[in-house]
Amino acid sequence: MERSELAREIYRVSNISGQFLLRSGKYSDEYFDKYLFESNPRILNEIAEHLSQLVPNDIDALAGLEMGGIPVATALSLITKKPCLFVRKKAKEYGTCKLAEGGEVESKRIVIIEDVITSGGAVLTAVKALRTLGAKIEKVLCVIDREDTGKENLNQAGLQLVSLYTKSELSVG
Repeated sequence: MERSELAREIYRVSNISGQFLLRSGKYSDEYFDKYLFESNPRILNEIAEHLSQLVPNDIDALAGLEMGGIPVATALSLITKKPCLFVRKKAKEYGTCKLAEGGEVESKRIVIIEDVITSGGAVLTAVKALRTLGAKIEKVLCVIDREDTGKENLNQAGLQLVSLYTKSELSVG
């Protein structure tokens, strides 16, 4: 599927109107319900195919953030053959008590995978915790950059945000 056709499909399937409170605390009259494109195997596969071109060759693992980044990271892992980690919002309080499931993070070069980024708050929280565990993280890949403060906030933390689409690109589709 061509990039422009994929943009139209993502927009058609996941863009909804209404009044929505975003994780950033801001309100929006437009929302991308990521689960509507992540649960569609055809669209998810196409997203992973396009994102795979943006994954650096020299990384050790992809890290999908709970919950929306996990399906994208898993699909991307299947295409790139890079191991995938599943990063919780907070370490579980029982069993292994891990923040990241699926492998070790210490000394690993990791790319964070997220679905939609507004302010980058969830990514910053996860990166801080993963870096404390010894992970080396410089890049974040996302499907949609809502073109809010995310790119600037991540940049200030030494992270490069690369998005498959911006909100403007999807709106034009």
